[in-house]
Amino acid sequence: MAAANGHLDIVEYLISQGVDINAFNEEKNTPLHWACLNGHTEAVKKLILAGASLGILNSHERTPMDEAVTRGKLDVVDAINAAVAQLELAGVTVS
Repeated sequence: MAAANGHLDIVEYLISQGVDINAFNEEKNTPLHWACLNGHTEAVKKLILAGASLGILNSHERTPMDEAVTRGKLDVVDAINAAVAQLELAGVTVS
């Protein structure tokens, strides 16, 4: 819910505590899905840089990127691309 509501400090704290950032709810939405759905670009970046998977499908068979595109959240798409580029420049493979 921290990612869904854009509470960046809490997202950062939870990441630092080693929570499963790819955990999902009944609809199979991960924190990254929620951050994308609600347009929280900074949470999106933090989650991706911490290793959140971009390839997980929710119950609607949509990835976090799909949800951002479907909702017209182009700033979220830009945030995803920026975080992925940052990881790839560091030699990290993104899934």
